[in-house]
Amino acid sequence: MKIGITCYPTYGGSGAVATELGIALAARGHEVHFITYQQPFRLPNFLPRVFFHEVEVARYPLFEFPPYDLALAVKMHEVVRDHGLDVLHCHYAIPHATSAWIAREMLRESGQDVRVVTTLHGTDITIVGQERSFFTITKFSIEKSDAVTAVSEHLRAETYKAFGCTGCAVDVIHNFIDPALFERSTHPSPFPDAVADGRKVLMHISNFRAVKRVRDVVRVFARVRAAMPSLLVMVGDGPERVEAEDEARDLGVHGDVRFLGKIDSVAPLLAGADLFLLPSQSESFGLSALEALACGVPVIASDVGGIPEVVTHGETGWLFPLGDVDAMAKAAIALLADPAQWQVMSAAAAADARARFAERDVVAQYEAVYERTVARGRVGAPAMRATPVPA
Repeated sequence: MKIGITCYPTYGGSGAVATELGIALAARGHEVHFITYQQPFRLPNFLPRVFFHEVEVARYPLFEFPPYDLALAVKMHEVVRDHGLDVLHCHYAIPHATSAWIAREMLRESGQDVRVVTTLHGTDITIVGQERSFFTITKFSIEKSDAVTAVSEHLRAETYKAFGCTGCAVDVIHNFIDPALFERSTHPSPFPDAVADGRKVLMHISNFRAVKRVRDVVRVFARVRAAMPSLLVMVGDGPERVEAEDEARDLGVHGDVRFLGKIDSVAPLLAGADLFLLPSQSESFGLSALEALACGVPVIASDVGGIPEVVTHGETGWLFPLGDVDAMAKAAIALLADPAQWQVMSAAAAADARARFAERDVVAQYEAVYERTVARGRVGAPAMRATPVPA
């Protein structure tokens, strides 16, 4: 099958998932075309059956703000026309699904067609889509998609609640991990000095937006640091990084906090962590938490959004009310001070991530959506299959 994927290529969960999905689909024999304004951050320079098409937005004096959605629609139309794509898979409803609808309508004018699959990741529904100025176009784009998926049961419920979506059914397909990539034992310790000093390593990975509550990450760490030697590793970057740095200085722990910036390959870092902190205000799924669990890193997080679908309270981590940094810190200290309990929880975390979120199983669910959608579009035609790849 020939599949076009459009996502936000910058640092963040939706872009990571979309890129890993494309890579996995190509490995299973499909032809994958990424269509976006820059190469996705997790996409290598070359892979068999993977192509990148850059959306160029020309700047004219007429436009105060260049119309990316229209440029994207034109590029989608061009790629489908020239490469015979079967599916356009849009990650985020707006502007991606909107652009795909425009491209599909242009194709139909010339006797061609393409099926549109939209995956909802969170802010396109919970924040952007519910803005009055975007509400109608978001609802329209969802309902005009040939198939719609959401990354969690929580997000599906939010979609129905916010938009009604009487003309669509939303399938839940969770995010996923490559079990081999996140095998803890295959990575050397990235923090040998901390290991040598007997310090516990706490970690947070995000795009440092306000919703991630990075000040709470530092506050939890400061309480842990007061109880035992420890190190906080902050991976990523964004508007709240300065706030986190200021909080670390104010609490006197800045010397034990490392800000590493944006790093594409996080598995080697997670393999050196003892605990992952995710005190977010909202998470539609929590991909970083899943990646931590896959590396055998217990997670302490807010009990919000889709996180409870990822972290099993008391078994693979601990969930607490939003903003309860004291409870989070207390749980962290108790777990890190008990090596036997940590080992049990670490093993449970890795096993659960592999059992419920393995790449092979989740990618197969997306393939089933594509096949079902293409089959509906070609009445009487058999569903398309990937070309088997030799082992």
